[in-house]
Amino acid sequence: MSLFDVKDKMDALVKELNQHSYNYYVLAMPTIADYEFDKKLEELGKLEQAHPEFADPNSPTLRVGGEITKTFTTVKHRWPMLSLGNTYNEQDLRDFDERVRKTIGDQFEYVCELKFDGLSISLTYEDAKLVRAVTRGDGSKGDDVTTNIKTINRIPHQLKSPDVPPLFELRGEILMHRAAFERLNKEREELGEVLYANPRNFAAGTVKMQDSKEVARRPLDCFLYSLNTDKNYFRTHWESLQGLSSWGFHVSEHSKLVDNIDQALDFIRYWDDQRFKLSYDIDGIVLKVNSYAQQQELGFTAKSPRWAISFKYKAQEVETILDRVTYQVGRTGAVTPVANLKPVQLAGTTVKRATLHNANEIERLDLHEGDSVFVEKGGEIIPKIISVNLDKRKAGAAKVIYPVACPECGTELIRKGAEVAFYCPNDEACPPQIVGKIQHFISRKAMNIDGLGDETIETFYQRGLVKHISDLYTLDEKADELKQIERFGERSIENMLKGIAESKKMPFEKVLFGLGIRYVGETVARKLAYGTKDIDTLIHASVEELTAIDEIGERIAESIKEYFGKNEHLKQVELLKARGLQFEVIESEIALQSDKLTGKTFVISGVFENYSREELKDLIESNGGKILSGISAKLNYLVAGENMGPSKLEKAKKLNVPLISEQDLLALLK
Repeated sequence: MSLFDVKDKMDALVKELNQHSYNYYVLAMPTIADYEFDKKLEELGKLEQAHPEFADPNSPTLRVGGEITKTFTTVKHRWPMLSLGNTYNEQDLRDFDERVRKTIGDQFEYVCELKFDGLSISLTYEDAKLVRAVTRGDGSKGDDVTTNIKTINRIPHQLKSPDVPPLFELRGEILMHRAAFERLNKEREELGEVLYANPRNFAAGTVKMQDSKEVARRPLDCFLYSLNTDKNYFRTHWESLQGLSSWGFHVSEHSKLVDNIDQALDFIRYWDDQRFKLSYDIDGIVLKVNSYAQQQELGFTAKSPRWAISFKYKAQEVETILDRVTYQVGRTGAVTPVANLKPVQLAGTTVKRATLHNANEIERLDLHEGDSVFVEKGGEIIPKIISVNLDKRKAGAAKVIYPVACPECGTELIRKGAEVAFYCPNDEACPPQIVGKIQHFISRKAMNIDGLGDETIETFYQRGLVKHISDLYTLDEKADELKQIERFGERSIENMLKGIAESKKMPFEKVLFGLGIRYVGETVARKLAYGTKDIDTLIHASVEELTAIDEIGERIAESIKEYFGKNEHLKQVELLKARGLQFEVIESEIALQSDKLTGKTFVISGVFENYSREELKDLIESNGGKILSGISAKLNYLVAGENMGPSKLEKAKKLNVPLISEQDLLALLK
């Protein structure tokens, strides 16, 4: 390789690794496995060592974490959050052990800990009180996410133990248990939202949300594993773990103190099999020299301690046969390909199916019928095909072709904008879409109709009793037909009809969520309901007016316009109105705390230190004020936070609209 080629190769690796770091740390949506990333990083490191004259001063090999997001306050770490050197093979661990022995001799112990697959966090306690929570960021500074972290039940706000230091920092890992991940991802799928690949990404995305109320709805957990203080309160790391547990912190019960590297390797091999029995994901094991005095003697490199190393497990994979590819049509019309496999054991479970995500993935894999495929279940909860064994491909095997028409109704599939998924646009006549919409409408978080279930809806649809949401409210006129359904007695019919009648009392926000508009989840529906007050205002609102509502982006606004642009949907709204459903916010339900803001109008923009925008909105309305959708000369105040939109700021200044802070707003209420 010529020097020009070496330089080009190094530059390309730097660019690629920086992009992967951004995807992982900032977007929480990685596009490459850890192992592949580490191998590319190792390749770059070797090239830099051989050709230091071409090394980038900001090379990924010199950085610890990712970029800082611009939606949170940046905080400098009192003690840097260093990364650990890692390896995927036992010989590297023995080499690490040999280096340790050369420095401190043979008399030392290791603490073996599970390496949690989550988001690193630093917690600062002063006078036994949690005062700050900061993400790893780039290792020297990170994002202040204190408000969000305080929603996690495992993290104490105030310590009861009198023995804690006056100031200390803890390091830990925020994670999401697999059961919670699967439940929440299923809800996102039903809403037509982008799915998270694994619990780690979901946890990271949750921690960086702006709305702490939404964070609180998502069950996160936290394990703590490191204590930093100005002076040592313990002699060893093992003692500090016991101390943290006694102070009330959540410390893993699976850590182990061992005497030598062979015992450490036994621990690693044990958890390679047992990790799949845990309720959360781990991706390796961390080894740390136990004695703090010996840690100090070993010291640090520029980016990691010399007294610790992590062993990372490779994602488990097996080879099996692809029987066929089938296609599922969801409630939103998205058509998802699924690989049906010859059953095979993988990571403690029998795998029969694997996700293929979309048409691009089928093309990337170059799948053919009957292919022998490699299936992986590592960080991904749902197994996926990672490659094809071309040596075993049968001659003349037919290429798997993604369909051009809906497999359920035959309608030509479409793609929307830059999205990779194909959709069936026939939402009024495609059976799985119709059934899915009605099932969504009756669900607990929407209309919560007692006496109705998913199977009942399927039966009603097959018998022609319901073909639209509005048909539910005509079932009281079809008693004779209902009685003919097997195992559907008079008591069941009575309870169902009572539940349907009661659902007419559900507030506008629940009805709006129940309609199943793409990207309009439970929280968005509430914001839209209170931002527009009634369905007619929502239907006729422009994209600009919709995006002026708190946290409503252009994608959501365009989806709403598209939905209400169809006559079929408008007809359904009118039929539901006629049946007595709630399509406006009842102002009397909003209890007024005072009339101090009566006659005053407000627009809220930006990120605030003590309140979410939704909380400020509630505060203004509960004191008589009114929230406007956009800035005009009639506006009394623009409540301005950090990172507010520049166009809003410019327009407010041009119209001489007063800018006030959240503190100024509170002052108006005194």
